[in-house]
Amino acid sequence: MARVRGKDTVPELVVRRLVHKMGFRYRLHARDLPGRPDLVLPRLRKVILVHGCYWHRHPRCKLARLPKSRLDFWLPKLMGNRQRDLKNERLLRKLGWEAFTVWECQISKTETLAEKLKRFLRS
Repeated sequence: MARVRGKDTVPELVVRRLVHKMGFRYRLHARDLPGRPDLVLPRLRKVILVHGCYWHRHPRCKLARLPKSRLDFWLPKLMGNRQRDLKNERLLRKLGWEAFTVWECQISKTETLAEKLKRFLRS
């Protein structure tokens, strides 16, 4: 697990490039916000969270499968990640921030993802 990265992952870099290409500027991993969102657009009061389907339990996604061994360890850990994400999103909304979650499985459809990001950032 030491090799699992929390920052600068491939999905995160793809989202960064798309947002930058659209002309938006952002901060990375703001420590002063709940959950340290991946991209923060302070002027718009919007954040983008880039989640791995496995680690953050993307509902109805084939990448969010459960491991075959040590379920007594993995199940609480993975469900805890999901609960923490939901709590952080609630806190962000309470602080006046709008959040958008990009899932790892959405990265392969770049045009569709770019449209969704554009709609979120321009609304």
